[in-house]
Amino acid sequence: MKFTVLSIFIWLIFHVTGFSQTLEDYFVIAAENNPGLKGKYKAFEAALEKIPQAQSLNDPNLSFGYFISPVETRLGPQRMRFSLTQMFPWFGTLKMQGDVATVLAEVKHQEFLDARNSLYNEVSAIYYPLLEVLELIEIEKENLQILETYKSIATSTYENGKGSMTDLLRVDIINTNAQTNLDVLYKKVHAANARLNALLGRTPDSPIDIGEKLKPPTGLHQFYFDAIRNNPLIESMDLKVQAAELNQRLALKKGLPQLGIGIDYVAVGDRNDVIIEENGRNVIMPTMTMSLPLFRKKYKAAEREALLLSESYQAEKENVSNILQGSFHRFKAEMEIQLDLIDSYDRQIKTSKQTLDLLYSAYANSGDNFEEVLRLQQQLLEYQKMKVKASVAYYVAEAQINYLTAKSY
Repeated sequence: MKFTVLSIFIWLIFHVTGFSQTLEDYFVIAAENNPGLKGKYKAFEAALEKIPQAQSLNDPNLSFGYFISPVETRLGPQRMRFSLTQMFPWFGTLKMQGDVATVLAEVKHQEFLDARNSLYNEVSAIYYPLLEVLELIEIEKENLQILETYKSIATSTYENGKGSMTDLLRVDIINTNAQTNLDVLYKKVHAANARLNALLGRTPDSPIDIGEKLKPPTGLHQFYFDAIRNNPLIESMDLKVQAAELNQRLALKKGLPQLGIGIDYVAVGDRNDVIIEENGRNVIMPTMTMSLPLFRKKYKAAEREALLLSESYQAEKENVSNILQGSFHRFKAEMEIQLDLIDSYDRQIKTSKQTLDLLYSAYANSGDNFEEVLRLQQQLLEYQKMKVKASVAYYVAEAQINYLTAKSY
């Protein structure tokens, strides 16, 4: 219910009031609506319910017996017997079982946290490329406006006898390509919206309102390599090792006798052949029971199983840690590479603009080198696009590191 109410509240805020949304806003919506994440949380809640089960005693045993041939006693014939027995495991067994269930529930919680962080990473992996496409659309629109200006200048130059019809045709060809690119980009927006809505648990055609523009990164953020140990995958491995060690000790306790207390109630009939004191008095008898764990193979096997599982989880933890460490260095290097590329593109864009201004002025005066003007304009366009792509690649790599280091959102 709380998921539904909050989801409606968020929808009202952003769609009725018309507010745009940032990446953090979509994190909130995804966390509230994504069915996979809901399933992980329900699994955690289910694991919590195992704790009281593990800490509870087994149900008592009630038995009933009827003497087909009554056993004659001094007080009368025994006709039926009722027995009630409660068994108790060895001291501390129930508490240790509860500890194991608690640790395993925390494992489920860490799995939920990892699923949440992974979901945020998936949202980022769609959100930033969507920003890229929107930025490329703006660049293409600006390019079309510039091409219209060039066509106007080329037409004027041609009419004054300085240019040629070829210049006009070249502008038309590039203009057509730009229009095609724009159409393709709009289709990419539609596809990205549908993918993002799938993660948000919404219908594919739900509106996506982006409230921010792509900003090129200005420098490398400081990341702490040791923060990898906070990743829920590492935490869950540690907890699994802890649970295996507890299970090993629990196996020892289960190999000890169980004690039971009970009471027997025997219904005795009256004697008709003689009159005696307490004739037909029923019998109440307290009882003590103790199990005898003589067959030790299963207990020793349980100990070995727990030990082997502990070693297995230790090896798995080391493997996961190595993978996370390798990924950390890979994405950190990727961010550094993209920063270098962005710096290079900035210099190339600046130089291209200066050169283009000179060529444009020369063409307006003489009508020469229009082909070089167009070529340089398209080259400038490519540098702008590559800068956008490098910025997005930087942010996607940053999102990956945020996942690896379990950054709190």
